[in-house]
Amino acid sequence: MEKEYSVLVGGEAGQGSRKLGLLIGKLFSSYGYNVFIYDDYQSLIRGGHNFSQIRASEKKVLTHREKVDFLLALDELTVKQHIKQLKKGGIIIYNSDRISLSQKNAVGIGAETVARRIGAPLTANTVLFSAFAKTIGINWSVLEKFLRKEFHKFQEENIKVAKEGFEKAQKKIEIKKIGNIPKPLLTGNEALSLGAVRAGLDLYIAYPMTPASGILHYLSANRKKFGVKVAQLENEVGIANTALGAVYAGARTMVGTSGGGFALMTEALSLACQAELPLMIVESQRPSPASGVPTYTAQGDLLFVLTAGHGDFVRFVCAPGDAEEAYYWAGKLLNLSWKYQTPSILLVDKEISESTFTFDEKAVEKIKKEEPLLWDKKGEYLRYKITKNGISPLAFPGEKDVVVKANSYEHDEFGITVDEEDKVEEMQSKRLRKFALMKKEIEKLKAVNVYGKKNAKKAIIVWGSTKGPAKEIAEKKGIKMIQPVVLEPFPEKEMKKALQGVKKVAVIETNGLSQLGKILNCYQIKVDKKILKYDGRPFLPEEIERKLAGF
Repeated sequence: MEKEYSVLVGGEAGQGSRKLGLLIGKLFSSYGYNVFIYDDYQSLIRGGHNFSQIRASEKKVLTHREKVDFLLALDELTVKQHIKQLKKGGIIIYNSDRISLSQKNAVGIGAETVARRIGAPLTANTVLFSAFAKTIGINWSVLEKFLRKEFHKFQEENIKVAKEGFEKAQKKIEIKKIGNIPKPLLTGNEALSLGAVRAGLDLYIAYPMTPASGILHYLSANRKKFGVKVAQLENEVGIANTALGAVYAGARTMVGTSGGGFALMTEALSLACQAELPLMIVESQRPSPASGVPTYTAQGDLLFVLTAGHGDFVRFVCAPGDAEEAYYWAGKLLNLSWKYQTPSILLVDKEISESTFTFDEKAVEKIKKEEPLLWDKKGEYLRYKITKNGISPLAFPGEKDVVVKANSYEHDEFGITVDEEDKVEEMQSKRLRKFALMKKEIEKLKAVNVYGKKNAKKAIIVWGSTKGPAKEIAEKKGIKMIQPVVLEPFPEKEMKKALQGVKKVAVIETNGLSQLGKILNCYQIKVDKKILKYDGRPFLPEEIERKLAGF
């Protein structure tokens, strides 16, 4: 049986429960475990209730579970809300300055008292972390080395409070190192940023909007290392239009937002299609409509991103299901946008953007910058030259003897506005020829993943972050799981091939209208059961298993 541990840590906003959860994840990772961290937090700077759930396993894990082996509580509310999740025989480590417990399996430590006495009142989370490390059998020398690596600011203060917390705890079990080589931990936002950088990203523009804000923070913090320019502008209208100017000038540009911000970008999105500008947008979903529930997750924007913008629209839409897929498809989409000179949308959600994953770069196909079709500098330059495949050679402002037009109106090859019916149809047909080629391109890629029992008569179809919990249950119950990653152009051939021999289909989504189910219906793929969740929280494997009862 595989070794696996689940830990839940919680406290008020400002107490550092998220940092505590990340430290625990990194500790398990250093011992060779695969890690997944789910962060749950309210839209508050102080107070309320935040928690992180860490799952560490010998096998690859992409979701958390209902029950936990350890509960670490910085405040009383954490115990009240999560004690029911603790397994029989599970251990509680709690801040006795705020909580009073008499359970046999509970270890109380005055974390805030220790932190104040050392003169570092914000380090109570470090006290509980070191107590947890002692509980699972980590030696002090190993822990100290780990902490010195993790803390560069206030290092000595954290070491002092950790030492005292360590001495107040008792060893209960001993976690052994396993054979896996420790791998880095990345959030989905960090992974997709790296994929875009590998594909030659020059510029990232955004306005902070949860859950996409992490992209802005990560690229800004590493802009010199990555050689990427980063700009934070006043709103999403300005962001999208500035990005169009940047790609017109030749800069590989990506923007990021959530549903509300994407709504403000839709006019610029249409301009990008008409002017054939390769704008790439990351749209990280949260519960909607309107401002919805800002810090939670949903899959409610699929139909929106597929149809956003007016007129006949040529675009790529891709929805990765974990950090490794986010890395690959962010880079791939950036390259595809520039190859076909058309917009692309990477559709993620809070669960992917802000969860932390063990990242195995060896499992990811290599990404590199792919050059678009460039002008050969012969003859007069035509920005919208009519070609057999619909792709016109690119040149950029500033090049010698070149006039580069970009026009929001229908235009001729040079870029001059036209309204004659034959010329309008000619340019529309040019763009539509690109879409036919894009469909063929997708057929060459792995646009659909299949897991579980490949010859099963029953199949579940999922997309995006629902991949993780659904995959576990598909493998457990011996059914097939099908995950379309590319959603526009829709990989119809691959989907129908994956469904060969399947007699019964269920679709699983975190939205209330079964948006993927509607798309499947357009391609005559019959759905027998819809399993939907729309409370702002991701599916857990146990929930899916219960919902599939009788399927």
